[in-house]
Amino acid sequence: MGDKGTDETTATRVQTLRLQLQAASYAYYVLDAPDLPDEVYDRLYRELQDLEATHPELITPDSPTQRVGEKPASQFTSVRHNIPLYSLENAFDLAEFRAWEDRWRRQAPDAGEVEYVAELKIDGNALALTYENGLLVRGVTRGDGTAGEDITPNVRTIRSVPLRLNTDNPPPVVEVRGEAFLPLDVFEQINAERADRDEAPFANPRNAAAGTLRQLDSRIVAARKLDFFAYTVHLEGDQNSKFKISPPETLREQNSKLTSQWNALELLQTLGFRVNPNRQLCQSADDVQAYYDDWATQRLQLSYLTDGVVVKLNDFALQQQLGFTQKFPRWAVALKYPAEEAPTILEAVSFQVGRTGAVTPVAELRPVQLAGTTVARATLHNADRLTELDIHQGDTVIVRKAGEIIPEVVRVLAELRPQDTSKISMPTECPQCGSALVRPDDGAVTRCINISCPAIVQGAIIHWARRDALDIEGLGEKWVKQLVEQGLVHSVADLYGLTEETLEPLDRMGKRLAEKLVGAIAASKTRPWASVLYALGIRHVGAVNAKTLAQHFLTVEALGSASPEAIETVHTIGPEIAQAVYQWFQVPANQTLIDRLHQAGLQLASTESAAAPVAGPLAGKTFVLTGTLPTLTRPEATEIIEAAGGKVTSSVSKATDYLVAGEKAGSKLTKAEGLGIVILTEADLLALVETA
Repeated sequence: MGDKGTDETTATRVQTLRLQLQAASYAYYVLDAPDLPDEVYDRLYRELQDLEATHPELITPDSPTQRVGEKPASQFTSVRHNIPLYSLENAFDLAEFRAWEDRWRRQAPDAGEVEYVAELKIDGNALALTYENGLLVRGVTRGDGTAGEDITPNVRTIRSVPLRLNTDNPPPVVEVRGEAFLPLDVFEQINAERADRDEAPFANPRNAAAGTLRQLDSRIVAARKLDFFAYTVHLEGDQNSKFKISPPETLREQNSKLTSQWNALELLQTLGFRVNPNRQLCQSADDVQAYYDDWATQRLQLSYLTDGVVVKLNDFALQQQLGFTQKFPRWAVALKYPAEEAPTILEAVSFQVGRTGAVTPVAELRPVQLAGTTVARATLHNADRLTELDIHQGDTVIVRKAGEIIPEVVRVLAELRPQDTSKISMPTECPQCGSALVRPDDGAVTRCINISCPAIVQGAIIHWARRDALDIEGLGEKWVKQLVEQGLVHSVADLYGLTEETLEPLDRMGKRLAEKLVGAIAASKTRPWASVLYALGIRHVGAVNAKTLAQHFLTVEALGSASPEAIETVHTIGPEIAQAVYQWFQVPANQTLIDRLHQAGLQLASTESAAAPVAGPLAGKTFVLTGTLPTLTRPEATEIIEAAGGKVTSSVSKATDYLVAGEKAGSKLTKAEGLGIVILTEADLLALVETA
């Protein structure tokens, strides 16, 4: 180190370089007006790198050199959102948009003339970014809306996400929501590189962005060049703070009152975020309709995918008045564009067998461009859909992307059908094992019920090894396929008998990979009971329901011996799930599987104590909520019931004690009346809590 003067000079130079580079990034990514040639930016960046390498004590988290970490993360942790990250209600045409407007106006009849903000709906992945004293401290995925994964190292690599807010006097806490996405040219480049490596291409930019954000190595994320548009800001981290808190003095000069969505977007841009430039402040629903119509074709010329228009009431006070349903804000809607369609030729139909034995017909198509990707396969759903389409070999079919993700055949142009062509129908035997297929009289799904079917075994093992199940690192589809085809595994329990000597002869395995895979399989024995329950692949039991069941039934024996009625008493577990769990444990082969997993040392019991039931005036009573209540949201009503010891379930059954019905109560009310269940209004419920 030099003398004190030299140290001060170096520190000043480092700070100057950071400010210059931050300003250049703001001009490039936010203003779309680059003010530094690339070679000048690169020279300044290298100078900063060199100075920080010589003086590591001067490195700060917001330095442009600190966007990419050197070491991969070992895992992502779950983080609860301070403010729920709600999804949006969808409107699939202008009539549904007008119906949405009618609904919110009934909630706010005195609203009068209002302004809307129309923004293009980016086809990406929602993120929540937290800044403390102006510094980025956390980036979290949407997850289930209540909690997401902390992927901060990956978020830091996104150049359009500022590491420090562009203000000298930031609020103590700022949370910014927005959408991470892959530009189309980057997406095409990534898929070309994957093809060169003989890897499967990503299906669409959204999936590619989601996969990128979940990379444990931030260097991979940086190389894929994700982008980000911000669309919401919350100050101080309080759910209602954006309606109460004004910006600090330095921001107040530029943005006098943070009272509207349009104001918030301007503030976001001032703070250094990229905000979609194609937004519009609309004075009426007619203006929204014109904006929607204008972008129906213009959007196809954009450098990123957009599948609709997000419409928000501009006034924050009105937003607060309207509030939220259980799932959506009442003051916003996603007005979707119709899925793009294209004609092509049906070259063949294949039949896929899934891990539950479901047989799905798949159309093999002459490749066609659709919504930015090449489509060569499309789902035909089930036997009913085959019959409805009356599809024949060689037909010309119309294909679209359902939700712009999954290609499906929507209709057949029978007038173009070739002569002497055969009709496609479901097979009667499993295409994988030759067993007779079955289809229940009341079901749409055709199934193979041979649990030894290679396709079922393969699907079960792939599910077992998933990250959110037993998380067996390295046990990918290609290895599972070889293990099943060579007869080395016939169920997930067989995995725990594999040895390095057994695995090493597999194609492209080798000694080192065999050692790692055996170690990963052994490590999966430590996964908790909830993960094992989910990994078993019981129908209707996803990761959330598995965790709920495991918290209530602390051992596999307790769950396996429970009646459907006992299972259904668990909060959020309805009769369909309860019946599926009960029936799974009645199958002798599944009982044998549990015994083998016990012997292998899997965790089939919880280390936690069961939560004690809440005592209260409604203890032991089961409630179902339906319709829109006058003053309470469903979460608020649920909280009141549970605080009084009651339980809220999603389905009406004989075990239901009360149905709380609001406006537009539907089939649940009809069913409850048929079962003689007591019907309550919101007022009745509140009175019951107070007097019980």
